[in-house]
Amino acid sequence: MDRISKFIVRYRNKILLVAVLLLIPSVIGYFNTGINYDILSYLPKEAESMKGQEVLDKDFNLASVGMMVTNDLSDKEVVSLKDKIEKIDGVKQVFWRDDVLDITFPKEMIPEALQKQLYSKDSTLMIVTFEEDTASPKTMDAIAKIKEVSNKDCYLGGMSAIAEDTKDLANSETVKYAVIAVLLSLVVLYLGLESSVAPLIFMLGMAFPIIYNFGTNIFLGKISYITQALAMILQLAVTMDYSIFLLHRYQEEKKKTENTTNDMAMVKAIQATFTSITSSSVTTIAGFLALCFMQLRLGGDIGIVMAKGVVLGVICTIFVLPSLLMIFDRQIEKYTHRTLIHELKKVPGFVVRHAKFLLLIGICIFIPMGFAQANVKQYYDLTSTLPSDLSSMKGTEELKDKFNMNTTHFILVSDTLPTKDIQELSGKIENIKGIENVLAYENFVGGGVPGTFEPEAIKDIFENGGYKLLIANSDYHAATDEENKQLDKIHEVLSQYDKKALITGEGMLSKDLITTTNEDFKVVNVLSILAIFVIILITFKSISLPFILVLAIELAITINMGIPYLTHTTLPFIAGIVIGTIQLGACVDYAILMTTRFREELSLNKSGKEAIRVAIQKTSPSIITSGCSFFAACIGVSLISRMDLISSLCELLARGAIISVISIIFILPSMLLLGHKLIEKTTKKWPITKEDQYE
Repeated sequence: MDRISKFIVRYRNKILLVAVLLLIPSVIGYFNTGINYDILSYLPKEAESMKGQEVLDKDFNLASVGMMVTNDLSDKEVVSLKDKIEKIDGVKQVFWRDDVLDITFPKEMIPEALQKQLYSKDSTLMIVTFEEDTASPKTMDAIAKIKEVSNKDCYLGGMSAIAEDTKDLANSETVKYAVIAVLLSLVVLYLGLESSVAPLIFMLGMAFPIIYNFGTNIFLGKISYITQALAMILQLAVTMDYSIFLLHRYQEEKKKTENTTNDMAMVKAIQATFTSITSSSVTTIAGFLALCFMQLRLGGDIGIVMAKGVVLGVICTIFVLPSLLMIFDRQIEKYTHRTLIHELKKVPGFVVRHAKFLLLIGICIFIPMGFAQANVKQYYDLTSTLPSDLSSMKGTEELKDKFNMNTTHFILVSDTLPTKDIQELSGKIENIKGIENVLAYENFVGGGVPGTFEPEAIKDIFENGGYKLLIANSDYHAATDEENKQLDKIHEVLSQYDKKALITGEGMLSKDLITTTNEDFKVVNVLSILAIFVIILITFKSISLPFILVLAIELAITINMGIPYLTHTTLPFIAGIVIGTIQLGACVDYAILMTTRFREELSLNKSGKEAIRVAIQKTSPSIITSGCSFFAACIGVSLISRMDLISSLCELLARGAIISVISIIFILPSMLLLGHKLIEKTTKKWPITKEDQYE
C-alpha cells in the first residue's frame, strides 16, 4: 500500500484528469440505461402469473392492456376516438362494440355479457392493447399520446397507464430528492466539521462515484425506478464516512511534526485510511449483496447497484479525493468555524456507571418491539398509495364507479375444452363472490348475434397458441385478502376442467408477489446476518464479538421496524427486507469503530471501564456525524416524496440511523463492558486486564 499511496500523491493531478474524463462515458451510460417502472415484472419466471404473462405476450400479443373509459360521447364520437388511438405507434388494437356489431345496429343486439362490459349509462369502455410490455418506452410513449388525443372526460386505467404516471412522477421528483439530500447533508457536515469548505469538497468528491455508479448501470440494461430514486441518496449516506476518515487523518498527519510536508501527510493518511475504509465497507457491501438472493429480482437490482456504489465510493475516496483535498488545502484550513458536534463528555461516565441498567432496558425494549415488528401490517398494491390526482388513478376510480372493475383476471385454459365447458366454466367463475362479469369468445357466439355478425374479428384475441382466454373482471383491489381468496376459488373451479390452467393479471401477479416476498424476507435476513457475522468473526478473530455487535444493531432494527405497529402505519412489502439489510450493513460500521477503539485502549493497559469511557468519547463525534448525515440524506426525501413507497423507505432509513447511533453509544458499550471476561476467553489476542470490571 505504501507504493500505491505514493503513486496516488505523486500523480494526483493526472489521476484527477482521468477521473474527470471518465465522467463522459459515465454520463453516456446513464442516459442509455433503461428504467423499469413495473415492479411486478421482477417476479420469478417460474411464478404462475409470469408464465401466464409470457403466454399472453407471445401467443395472444396482449403484452399489456389498458381500459379507456369515455363519458358523454356518442357512438360515432367513440369510433372516431378509437380510430385516432389505433393510429398511435405502440398501440396494437383497440377493442370496442363495433368489432362485434356495427354501430348502425342497436347495442341491445350485442350479447348481454358484452353489453355489461362495454356500457354503463352514459359511459362506455374501450380495451386498448399495446405492442410491447407494460412499462416499455414504446408503451409509455403511446399512453402519453393517447392522453393527448383523448377528450377531457376520458380516462385510461390499467397497469400500463399507472406505470406511465409513475414514470412522470418519479422523473419529476428524483432531481428534488438529490437536491434536498445534498443540502441537508451539507448542513450536518457543516455542524460536524471545523472547515467551512470541506463539506463542499466532499460533495464534489462524491459526485464522481455517484456518476460512475449510474453510468455503469448500463451493463444491467435497465434498473427499477425505486433503485434510481434511492441509489444516489443511499450512496451519499453510507459512503460519506470515508471522506471524513481521510480528511481527519490527513489533518492529523500534518500536525505530527513540523517537517511533515502535505505530500508526506497524504501518503500516510491514505495508508491508514485504506485499512479502516475497506474493513468498514465490506460489511456494507455484504448487506447489499444479500439482497441479490431474493427471488424477487428487484432485490438483486438494488443490491448490485448499491454494492457497486460502495466499491466505487471506496475507490474514489482513495484515488480521487486526495487530489481535491490537496488542491483546496489552503481554503480548507483558512475558512473554519466552531463545530456543534463534539466529543461526548458526560455520557461515557453515565454509561459506565449504569451499564447493567442500560443493558436491562435494551432487553426489556427488545421483547415487546420484536412482537410489534412481527405484527406490522404491509401492503403489496403499490398503485393504491400513488397520489389520487394522477390520470391513471382517476381512470382506476372511473372503472370502479362505472363498471365495478378494480382488477382484471386473465384466465388461460386449453383450447381443447369444448364450447359447452367454457360456457359452464364462465358461469361458475361469474358466480364467485366479487366477480362482476366474465368474457369468453364462446359467450359471443349464437343467441343474440346474427350469423353475419359472428365476431370472427375478435376470435384471435380469445384463442391462440393452444389456449383459450377468459377475462374476468373483479370488484376487489389487487393484493387484498378478498381478492386472494377469490383467486383461490377460481383455481378450485378451473381444476375441475383444466388442471394446467393459468391465471395472470394484476391480481395474480400481486398474489405471487406476496408469496415470493414472504420467503425472501426470511432468506435475506438470515443471509445478511450470517455474512456480517462471518466478517466480524474474521476481523476480530472472535466467537463472541459477532454476537454482541450484531445484537446491538438488531436491537436498533427491531425498534425501528416495530414503531410502525405502535403508530398504526402500514408499510410497503419491501420495507422489512431492504431496511433490515441496509441498516445492518451500514450501521454495523459504528459498532466496529467502537469495538476497535475499545480494544485499542485496552492494549494501552487501561482498565475496562476507562477503556470503554475513552472509546465512547473519542468515537462519538464520528458516529454522531455519520448517523446524522445518513439521517439528513433520507429524512428530507421522506418529507417531500409523493410516492409512499419512497417516502416510507426513506423515513425508516432516517429513523434507523438515529436509533442505531443511540444503540451503539449506550447499549453496545454496556455489552462490551459486562461481557469483557467472555470476550477475553473467546477472542484471539484480545488485551487482557487484571482488573475486575464488575466491582
